[in-house]
Amino acid sequence: MQSRASSRTIYLLQLFKQAVTGGEQDFTTGSIKKAIFLLSVPMILEMAMESLFAVVDVFFVGKLGVNAVATVGLTESMLTLLYSIAMGLSMGATAIVARRVGEKDTDGAAHAGLQALYIGAFFSLLVSITGILYAKNLLIIMGAASEVANENYHYTQLLMGSNMVIVMLFLINGIFRGAGDASIAMRSLWIANTLNIILCPTLINGLGPIPAMGLTGAALATTIGRGIGVCYQLYHLFGGTGIIKFHRKHVRLDIPVITNVIKIASGATAQFLISSASWIFLVRILSGFGSDALAGYTIGIRVIIFTILPAWGMANAAATLVGQNLGANQPDRAEQSVWKTARYNMLFLVSVAVIFFTCAEPIIHLFTQDEAVVSYGVACLRFVSLGYAFYGYGMVVSQSFNGAGDTKTPTIINLLGFWAFQIPIAYVMAKVLNMGPTGVFLAISIAESLMAIAAILLFRRGKWKLVKV
Repeated sequence: MQSRASSRTIYLLQLFKQAVTGGEQDFTTGSIKKAIFLLSVPMILEMAMESLFAVVDVFFVGKLGVNAVATVGLTESMLTLLYSIAMGLSMGATAIVARRVGEKDTDGAAHAGLQALYIGAFFSLLVSITGILYAKNLLIIMGAASEVANENYHYTQLLMGSNMVIVMLFLINGIFRGAGDASIAMRSLWIANTLNIILCPTLINGLGPIPAMGLTGAALATTIGRGIGVCYQLYHLFGGTGIIKFHRKHVRLDIPVITNVIKIASGATAQFLISSASWIFLVRILSGFGSDALAGYTIGIRVIIFTILPAWGMANAAATLVGQNLGANQPDRAEQSVWKTARYNMLFLVSVAVIFFTCAEPIIHLFTQDEAVVSYGVACLRFVSLGYAFYGYGMVVSQSFNGAGDTKTPTIINLLGFWAFQIPIAYVMAKVLNMGPTGVFLAISIAESLMAIAAILLFRRGKWKLVKV
């Protein structure tokens, strides 16, 4: 019995090493559990580092006071629109690249991937110009007090002005994930966020000849770290030995391919924009309850992101498996991959919800000692995590629609879920029923649960198997 357990442990360690080090894999044959493991491990580690980045930022910024944390929360809410475009393009690139790789057309996958980068660069340029010129005005529109906007607008200006590194980091990793090169995507984020963890306290507080830059230092740390991560990605795309490699013939603009990428990515972008815009409205509702509520929400959401992003890593693995298996004409294998991944994801998030309910207060106390802020942060953790059991399934199923190229279905779910349920419920509970921020937190949990149920029911109908990419 002991020998069998030892052999099992050795096998798992070997699989873990294989998942982290990467290499060419065929995910359209063999064990589905093994395929999920090999894709999920690097994607979970990738997203874990991204979530650690969010927590580290708010940890050090929290030392600068409530106004600094509120500025980060407002800026992040605006940047979620940018993240929506980046994630939508990333999902479109993942779907097309995965389908081409499943068809054994790696040249077509590389060509489509480069065309997606052109689209991302164009949008990020527009955001940069807007952010540099109107950062202060944007903060005030979002509900910031004049004092907060005048004091901290440079943070918003720098992050929005350098947004291209954010867009490219998301987008290029989508290309790697679609190809099954999840380990490269993981390493790029680890490089970017490790540098941020080192630079963030250094640039905020100063060290030796480096002056203390305060909140601006946090933005600069993010920009430098992610910029170097993008350089690492480009090295592998143009000179590496992975599945996807760009050549000179791929550089030319290809309007039909760009149109196809936009067609698929537009649905994914729309669903992220719909959800991001709804989060901005939630922040606007919360800002009416003062900086303490907004700061507590900002800290709570950063901690939630710390757990949600690794779960998204598992959902991204399901999307890759769906795309590649549909490309290989194996729709039943694609569906089995989704249900198995969703079950694992649900178990993970339920365990996280238990931790949040039992340890919410000490967790929030790691970031602030302001008791008013702590109370709001604790409520955020506990009430939002009520829907984790449903959300564990729903996020995998939604990403699987996207991986199949069916971005329309989750877009409709998001539109109805966020705007017909989440925003009205949040407003009524917070303002009409006088529940305050707690009403907003409960509305998030209710809406996310309903959306997950809808996604599961629609996925079971199987129309996503017929989508052509």
